[in-house]
Amino acid sequence: MPEIVWDSNLYEKQHHFVSDYGADALQWLAPKPGEDILDLGCGTGQLAAQIEASGAEVFAIDASPDMIAVAKANYSEIGFEVMDATKLPYNEIFDAVFSNATFHWIEDQDALTKGIYNSLRPNGRLVAEFGGKGNVKSITDAIANAAKNLGLSEKLNNNFWFFPSISQYATLLEKHGFEVEQVWLFDRPTNLYGENGMYDWINQFAPHAFKNLTADEAEAIKDLAVQILKPTHYKNGQWVADYKRLRVKAYKN
Repeated sequence: MPEIVWDSNLYEKQHHFVSDYGADALQWLAPKPGEDILDLGCGTGQLAAQIEASGAEVFAIDASPDMIAVAKANYSEIGFEVMDATKLPYNEIFDAVFSNATFHWIEDQDALTKGIYNSLRPNGRLVAEFGGKGNVKSITDAIANAAKNLGLSEKLNNNFWFFPSISQYATLLEKHGFEVEQVWLFDRPTNLYGENGMYDWINQFAPHAFKNLTADEAEAIKDLAVQILKPTHYKNGQWVADYKRLRVKAYKN
């Protein structure tokens, strides 16, 4: 996972669409009273609270200490812990693992998938939604084109997200023993908050692209990328990001 310092305040105020949209994936989870469920990559805890409200017992983890601090403050009745998702220590203690908008950040997919499999009881289920093939392609293309136009392509970091196809991800799950029930790759155009929505999105979700650049170089690329995107992605005072999501439901054999 790229080293990211999450702005939990910005996330809560301007990027709460992450959890808002993730609530739809809970229909695939269908939590039941008394189930033990792990929320992997819980952010500031909104979806963990919705799972808890179903009567299930929820334990929630995230790699960001700031996100966990906000989650603990907001939902003191739920257990939250800072944890690396590739180092899950559990052995067959959860009926389900749920995750929203997290898997695409994780580099070691084999360690993640193996850890989830080990964490589940027999016949336990995984329900996850995250960026799929083609996710935010126009944004990443604009950043790359801006860097090229400014002569900074060699310093730009382009390899930091995992956006798999349906077949790629199903194969990964099956390799680790899962039986895949459903996989859905779909377009989900996402409105961004405010006139500076695209710039704020890049700052929040793609700072790792600029880790090898000076502050001035990074700002120049961001500003030019926003200019490139504005004719097609800013309409009637509203920025829109070209999200493509992959949603999956699989069972432990």
